Parts: sequence; C-alpha cells; structure tokens
Amino acid sequence: MEVTDSKQNLSLIESMFQAGAHFGYSRTRRHPSYEQFLFGSKDHVDIINLEKTGSQLAAALLFVKESVQAGKVILFVGTKPEARKVVEETAISLGAPYVVHRWIGGTLTNLSEMRRRISRFEELEGKKERGELDVYTKKERLLLDREMDGLAKKFGGVISLKQLPYALFVVDPRHEYTAVNEAKKKNIPIIALAGTDCDMKDITYPIPANDGSLTSIRFFVAKLAEAYKEGVAAQKKEKTEADTASKDGKGDSAAKQSQ
Repeated sequence: MEVTDSKQNLSLIESMFQAGAHFGYSRTRRHPSYEQFLFGSKDHVDIINLEKTGSQLAAALLFVKESVQAGKVILFVGTKPEARKVVEETAISLGAPYVVHRWIGGTLTNLSEMRRRISRFEELEGKKERGELDVYTKKERLLLDREMDGLAKKFGGVISLKQLPYALFVVDPRHEYTAVNEAKKKNIPIIALAGTDCDMKDITYPIPANDGSLTSIRFFVAKLAEAYKEGVAAQKKEKTEADTASKDGKGDSAAKQSQ
C-alpha cells in the first residue's frame, strides 16, 4: 500500500512539475508567510516545494468532496485574465456559482442588495422573453438591453446563489483580496490556489503553486472539478441507498400488516 501511495505521489509531483506549478515569483515579491512552502530559489526566482503542494492539495480536495457530498455550495472566483475562462467553464460544467469578472463589493457582506439587483436582471430577462419590452421605444429598449448586459456580466454567474456559499475557491487570493476579506468577515472557508506573493495566513485550505500560468491554473482547477464530481456522485449514491432502504422498510411494514 505504501509503495502504491509513493508511486501516486511521485506521479502527482511529476504532473505538477510538467504544469509549471513549482514556479514562484521573484524573491522580492515573496510574502513572509510563504517560506514554509518553498523548496529554494534559482536565479532570484522562488521555487515551490511540490511535495508540500501535494499534501495541501489532498486536504483541499477532501474538503471539497465532503462539502459537496453534504450538499454545500462552493463559489468559484477567478477574475484575473489567466483564470477567467477556465474557472467559468469549469463552474458552468459543475453547475456551481462563479465570479469571473470584477468582484462586486458586498457580494457576501450585503447579500440582500446583491439579490435585489439579481432580481432586477431576472425581471428584465423574463419580460424580454415574453415580449413585454416591445412596447418600449427603440431607444428605451437599447437602454434596457445595455442594463441587462451589464447586470449579466456582474451577476450572471451568481444567479443561483440564494444564500451565502459554504466555501470559496479563488485563484490568486492576493488578486481577489476583496472576496477573501468578505469571506473572512462571514467566516466562510477559503480554498485558494496561491502564488508566492500571497498571504497564506488568510487561507483555510491553501494550495501553494503557480497562480499566474494558465497551464498551472488549468491543472489545479481540473483537480478541484474531479473532487467536486466525486462529491456529487457520493451524494447521489447516499440518496439512492436511503430511498432503497425507505422502500424496503415500507415493504416490510406492509407485509407485517397483511399477516
């Protein structure tokens, strides 16, 4: 068993290495809290210890799987250009809420206001689908379309977010400092792919790795998606088993009554 685990760890480290996950930023950008995750430096560039990354990744993936299995909601956040597309595509494929454009202040700390603005978007979208906007002039419809486009860009990914998420996954917590600060105020756990310039003390489940490379970002987001799907599958299995047990129990009860 230990040999198998060792081979799996080596395979994971090799995959992370190929994805360029070990590259940090220059030593001058290093955050003091990151030193525990470093292997060393080369040509003034920090090199991340991928063995430690593997351990941190395992803890983060287990948390994701167990959270989703319990029916919890995880909000995906990746507004930096390198992360935007992969985070959006992944969140959509999982049916999870996401923010990939500018984080709107108050998304977590003033959820009621955010929901009010989302309701405005849903109202306009519904009227457009029913043809109720046809009564407006061409200029008025143009203005309404622009409003809808703006609201869709800001809130399109969080329409399904009816209450505070159970956890946040962010790419580059330094870049997403507003989201991180709001999550901290609401005691929401944070999972983060974090480069060497990030403050690791703020992160509940830090994944120390290259957060500036598309290849690295794609690798870790894919790992997160796998854990998410495993959680969904486990939740469905539990429900199926519970339904089966309930039916069997009813069947046994009916048999006893007939006797």
